[in-house]
Amino acid sequence: MNTALLELRNISKRYPAVLANDRVSLQVLPGQIHAILGENGAGKSTLMKIIYGAVQPDQGDIRFDGKQVHIRNPQQARALGISMVFQHFSLFDTLSVAQNVWLGLDKSLSLAEVSRRIRDKAAAYGLDLEPDRPVHTLSVGEMQRVEIIRALLCEPRLLILDEPTSVLTPQAVDKLFAVLRQLVAEGCSILYISHKLHEIRALCTHCTVLRAGKVTGECDPRAQSNASLSQMMIGSEPPALVHSQRSPGQLVLDVCQLSLTSLDPFGTRLSVVELQVHAGEIVGIAGVSGNGQRELLYALSGEDTRASSDSIRVSGQAVGNQGPLQRRALGLHFVPDERLGRGAVPTLSLAHNLLLTRSEAVSGSGWINMSALSAQAQNIIAKYQVKAGGPQALAQSLSGGNLQKFIVGREIDANPKLLIVSQPTWGVDVGAAAQIRAALLSLRDAGCAVLVVSEELDELFELCDRIHVIAQGRLSPSLSRTQATIEKIGSWMSGLWSDTETLVN
Repeated sequence: MNTALLELRNISKRYPAVLANDRVSLQVLPGQIHAILGENGAGKSTLMKIIYGAVQPDQGDIRFDGKQVHIRNPQQARALGISMVFQHFSLFDTLSVAQNVWLGLDKSLSLAEVSRRIRDKAAAYGLDLEPDRPVHTLSVGEMQRVEIIRALLCEPRLLILDEPTSVLTPQAVDKLFAVLRQLVAEGCSILYISHKLHEIRALCTHCTVLRAGKVTGECDPRAQSNASLSQMMIGSEPPALVHSQRSPGQLVLDVCQLSLTSLDPFGTRLSVVELQVHAGEIVGIAGVSGNGQRELLYALSGEDTRASSDSIRVSGQAVGNQGPLQRRALGLHFVPDERLGRGAVPTLSLAHNLLLTRSEAVSGSGWINMSALSAQAQNIIAKYQVKAGGPQALAQSLSGGNLQKFIVGREIDANPKLLIVSQPTWGVDVGAAAQIRAALLSLRDAGCAVLVVSEELDELFELCDRIHVIAQGRLSPSLSRTQATIEKIGSWMSGLWSDTETLVN
């Protein structure tokens, strides 16, 4: 009964700038939910890609069901009984659920047979999925069900899940955990990657910790605390955040009667959005992805200038139809959720990426002072403990968490009057997350107005003075942090609030 389903022996993988995996060994037993825990850049994603056949190791052995195997590609992994659900979905919006699932299955099956199997599997696991629905009509939680159903139809013996709850409401997380426990009861093993320590403690029965590509410990997470898991992962416990009470100052961001159709044909229409953020306060917006967050952020940052001028005001000035440059001149800085492509240019150095939003190193005649630019980038790298090969390191060479620290640091270092941050710690380890949140609180205490859009409810409860919820393009009234509860916010994330609720000013 204790024969390992999966065994890795001394797996190593080196890239030009980093040793991603350094002689990693681990075992996954049948019917086990096994967590892989580690800070950003610890080598978790590389290791999962090796197991799934998407990356080949430089050395080491893989044994599956007691036999040595060489997994050359994901197709071979699925043939062995290994399935993986990635954090970012790979679905075609214009196709139906059944058509998307069919693309990953044996083409000898008819579409009608695939639809039947989807209904049977959905019924067996209580996943509530209609095969004929176009994917663009699904919520994010329903899209994740499509990915899980597609994996389950391969009858996996080992299921790999990468940050599976990052886009789910608390109620949907409970439902997912019930499905996973049912799978385990039927003999499936699960490899579970998450930065949410409370989830790992609630769900997993074993945990392997990676640090700098090496295994540094194993434990039963059910017998651990968040603090002890953090200690194993990053070598210390993150300092506790201090959220002092403050009286908000003058109104900095005033959004009034903002209604906009989406630029994306499958996007969400904003409907009569009312939002105010004062100096010296952090206001949060919770919600399941795809409910209008992107449309709202584009309108606030100036990427979308179709709004009426008076519908968005910054420090009293109407900016609804002005672009990012004009808004930045008023002190508005913005951190998008898309790190590579919007927050940073992948093929440019960190120093050159500063020029996207900062101009201190540019002379009045347009010349760039490269030594000043490099010094500015080095200061941010040092201040925010960014693991990078210096100011000339390419943005794409950094791990997601380290690039996030650099981008957040770049905008905070500009001393903004209004900072709008989307998903500030998405996919970031607990140490880096604590550092980013502390920096945001310090900025608020210095008198900046801060708006945080996040799908991490724990993050919003830690940071915010007031919290709104966005659902189907509508913005709820705000709740003070003392009034907000996980249950109430979770209910509002489904659009279940009354417009007569008392607004907290």
